[in-house]
Amino acid sequence: MQYKVHRVEVDKKNMVEKLERFLNDLTGEVVAVFPNVKPTFQGMGATAKVDSVLVVENIG
Repeated sequence: MQYKVHRVEVDKKNMVEKLERFLNDLTGEVVAVFPNVKPTFQGMGATAKVDSVLVVENIG
């Protein structure tokens, strides 16, 4: 089996559309999807933000 890892840059406004478009264009089988979560600090305190998504594809 061979795997390929893709990084999809997303933000809060376009996350669903970008991920859906990317997944529909894949030729292999999706094994896993991992959000890349970064901590951020706002005026109200600490929070987290998803800035990209890692998609693992089985191409074997």
